[in-house]
Amino acid sequence: MQHHDIPKHVAIVLDGNGRWAERRGLSRSYGHYRGGHNIFTIAKEAKKLGVNQLTVFAFSTENWKRPQDEIDYLMTKPIEIFEDKKNDIDYQIKFVGRRDRVPDGMKQLIKDVEKRSEAFDESFVLYVALDYGAYEEIIHAIKHHDIKDEATLKASLMIPYDIDLLIRTGGELRLSNFMLLQSAYAELYFTKTPWPAFTVRSLKKAIKNYQKRIRKFGGL
Repeated sequence: MQHHDIPKHVAIVLDGNGRWAERRGLSRSYGHYRGGHNIFTIAKEAKKLGVNQLTVFAFSTENWKRPQDEIDYLMTKPIEIFEDKKNDIDYQIKFVGRRDRVPDGMKQLIKDVEKRSEAFDESFVLYVALDYGAYEEIIHAIKHHDIKDEATLKASLMIPYDIDLLIRTGGELRLSNFMLLQSAYAELYFTKTPWPAFTVRSLKKAIKNYQKRIRKFGGL
């Protein structure tokens, strides 16, 4: 892996947590628990490598269709995970997505984490997409902003940065309504490795693959 062509904005669809756990005879919830911890491992390495923004797809607007016990777990366990990791966080964390549907405990977590991480500069920011969907993001932008051109459209988005490298773990080959505008010219990288098993080495492999590509942006 080269050290001079690092993608500035990396986005990851954190897929395969439940399947990873089930293959090991464990509960799907445990897979989400391991996946939650892995966010901080990968964020630490991304920051070290020189990535400026890392966006992780933690919970989509469509994930409310899942079994209620799994939803309840996903809306409560992160409180414990963030508490465990709070002393390791040396970068800003921002949450994007709807906040009106998440329970009060999660709302308070979001408020506390964002407030606590404000002390750090924006050289590296971890964006957590929670109750997020690209369709809703676009509709919200149209309703609440005076969009005149591409620049004002981008500025109205929850995350106004184009994605350089978009990774999806877990083996599925789709974007699942994740940052559709920001990923217009993203390099896509799909891996069968489920998120809990996605390691620092896996991240470097994805970036190495990215560095082999020629980005033309419609040109020759």
